[in-house]
Amino acid sequence: MTDILRKRFGLLGQNINYSFSKGYFTDKFNAENFEGCTYENFDIPEISSFPELVKNNSDLKGINVTIPYKEVVIPFLTKLSKKAAVIGAVNTIKFTKKGKLKGYNTDYYGFKKSLEPLLQSHHKKALILGTGGASKGVAYALDELGIAYTFVSRQAGEKVLGYNQITDLVFDEYQIIINSTPVGTSPNTEAYPEIPYNFFTKKHIAYDLIYNPAETQFLKKAKAQGAQIKNGLDMLIFQAEKAWEIWNK
Repeated sequence: MTDILRKRFGLLGQNINYSFSKGYFTDKFNAENFEGCTYENFDIPEISSFPELVKNNSDLKGINVTIPYKEVVIPFLTKLSKKAAVIGAVNTIKFTKKGKLKGYNTDYYGFKKSLEPLLQSHHKKALILGTGGASKGVAYALDELGIAYTFVSRQAGEKVLGYNQITDLVFDEYQIIINSTPVGTSPNTEAYPEIPYNFFTKKHIAYDLIYNPAETQFLKKAKAQGAQIKNGLDMLIFQAEKAWEIWNK
């Protein structure tokens, strides 16, 4: 009887007990009979612990990366895919047979694939709430879709709006509002980005990268004004499947 080849995968992040990825991949491995495949959480307090993690887990085949390490993990990698290099954030790492670590971004793919079915001809411009690693994949996807965008942050700057600068005129100009911040995710489900929700209309799309809860306060408030809403679950599924493809090619 031959031994089953063991393939280990996981998620790198901080405070990730809530993780979608572990449950998703464990279910996938069971449902599709991927014998020997396991997925685990690698919850580290700071990115400086990453090299030790790699050293102690030499049989890893691939990992996903989540908040807050999508950008700061890059200096620890051997190389980046062309798209990850342009985006400046990594959410998927492949461990090559030669012991190299190559970074990819599948967030942009998942976001693009989940947003596309919602788009109508009047959806020309988007506001991206937040400027962290997740926002970079969103911006790249919008570029590919030909949708202009502006970032929103607590600190206004060149090409960045402050939250206090969002007016009815801004809502008239931007028909897609995307929350790429963690504000409103479980367990802090009563929180929401500070924007004037009364300016949402039925012509707007409110997209929240958060998937837990399924309907955040951001989405509830936009929905109450007639906006079309979308959470981040489909995006996660699409990006996870893309990561699986990368790990196995």
